[in-house]
Amino acid sequence: MASPKMKIRIGDLMVQNGVISEQQLTSALARQKETRQKLGRSLVSLGYVDEQQFLEFLAQQLSVPLVDLSHYNFKQEDVLRLSETHARRFRSIVLKENPDHFLVGMSDPLDIFAFDELQRLLPKTIELAVVAESQLLQTLDLMYRRTNDIDSLADQLSEDIVEDSFDLSRLTATDETDAPVVRLLKSIFEDAVQVGASDIHIEPDEHVLRIRQRVDGVLHEHVMKETRIAAVLVLRLKLMAELNISEKRLPQDGRFNITVKNHNVDVRISTLPIQHGESVVMRLLDQSAGLIDLNNAGLPPRMLAKVRRIIHEPHGLLLVTGPTGSGKTTTLYGALNELNDASKKIITVEDPVEYRLSRVNQVQVHPQIGLTFSKVLRSCLRQDPDILLVGEIRDLETADIAMRAAMTGHFVLSTLHTNDAISSAMRLVDIGVEGYLAGTALRGILAQRLVRRICENCKEPHIPTAQEQVWLDIKGEEAQLQITELKHGKGCTYCNNTGYKGRVGIFELLEMNDEMADALRRNDNSAFSQAARSSEGYQPLVMSALAMASQGITSLQEVFRVTEQMDESAYLESAETLSPAQPDSHLELE
Repeated sequence: MASPKMKIRIGDLMVQNGVISEQQLTSALARQKETRQKLGRSLVSLGYVDEQQFLEFLAQQLSVPLVDLSHYNFKQEDVLRLSETHARRFRSIVLKENPDHFLVGMSDPLDIFAFDELQRLLPKTIELAVVAESQLLQTLDLMYRRTNDIDSLADQLSEDIVEDSFDLSRLTATDETDAPVVRLLKSIFEDAVQVGASDIHIEPDEHVLRIRQRVDGVLHEHVMKETRIAAVLVLRLKLMAELNISEKRLPQDGRFNITVKNHNVDVRISTLPIQHGESVVMRLLDQSAGLIDLNNAGLPPRMLAKVRRIIHEPHGLLLVTGPTGSGKTTTLYGALNELNDASKKIITVEDPVEYRLSRVNQVQVHPQIGLTFSKVLRSCLRQDPDILLVGEIRDLETADIAMRAAMTGHFVLSTLHTNDAISSAMRLVDIGVEGYLAGTALRGILAQRLVRRICENCKEPHIPTAQEQVWLDIKGEEAQLQITELKHGKGCTYCNNTGYKGRVGIFELLEMNDEMADALRRNDNSAFSQAARSSEGYQPLVMSALAMASQGITSLQEVFRVTEQMDESAYLESAETLSPAQPDSHLELE
């Protein structure tokens, strides 16, 4: 195809074919003049057609293919034949390089200026395809990673460093925005935001420098040979976080704020002296995304109603438990966001303060100067609060004050590092809290984990192995759950060939009742556990995860990986049911 059919009047053709009315076309053209959008975007935004319907009509009229990018098998080398700048400017992507032409996807194939520029930039004839703009922008983020820029800038920075004499103050000067170290860090942060990383790890080793990103709970590694740049990177990051740059023997914590690709990102930084320098871990908190609403936290409707009932009680304690990175803080902030109004005085005691809330008095603890959880809590109770959030119950003193506050007219929310809801109450007793205090103050315990979502673009049926099926039968019967069809992701461009994209919460709620409270007062762990398991509506974490798998939201392997609560006796029993002809059939437990 030498050039697109530019004389086509797509609006008139849509009217002629009955896709839209003359009046709708007039309205869309008026909107187009106001917003300077393309006609197709105006038609879609006004609700006259959906995007897919418009693209199909456009492809038919131009006699070009319509390509679904979500299922397209890209080759990196083909895509990179066009620079990222031009791809974004002309809303286009090279789909495939053939011997005599390029297949190029465009969101607006009627843009003759873009077509001519693409033909000038690419060394072969162009054949067009129509692609959805929303899919295109997402694909560009995935395909044009910053890894090449990072390697190039790291090499440039390494060349600037002469081992026997280099001036760190020059390389890290705050006013040198074009310095290699600044551009390198900018590329590192842009790449992390682009792939949705929650953490960045910078780890110097003897012969390499590792930069790792945690995406959907799993680390992805990028290795560089320029080990000498590690000290410069760490120094620059310390300056940004206003840490002590001369102290390399002790761990330090800090934070700073940056803007990356229109995202306002709060960065929590932690340094740790290791054998070959200092390890740096940065937690990225996207402030521009806003606080999560409790409705969108992922709680099942019935559980959400119970949690709402608990947090609106005038006094008591709600514990949210789980390991680091399980989303506890996000859930608590969702609850605070719902409770936050002008009629309530809310104080939080955190280490560190992760999200900033208007109208909420947030206190950052500083144990180094004696500003501990317990000391701040005592002062908070003299501030006439209605609601208190304690970042974490770490010791008996903090637990005791939180319990007594919950019994004296305050509602308290806090976190605890335990495996499940039942063990959380026992943990309080273990650290020395009197059973009568725990039994009286506790209103509910919410345990949670995060499991990875199966990628929607490459989701396909999963046939369980013999052992998996035995386990499913046992657990499905316990949960009274009919498991008919399981899914897994085979891996694609959109999920970086992992089979997963995004995460979703699984929850276990224990709502306290008289029987459980009485067992706590008697310090009877066995009676408490039995009362909890037999309480109305109680569902353990593994069953919540299994329900997600049965709906095709997550995979069976994620259930095993995250819950780590598979019954060992059931596993051994299932192994005995396998025939001797299947010696290699096994289930890997992580």
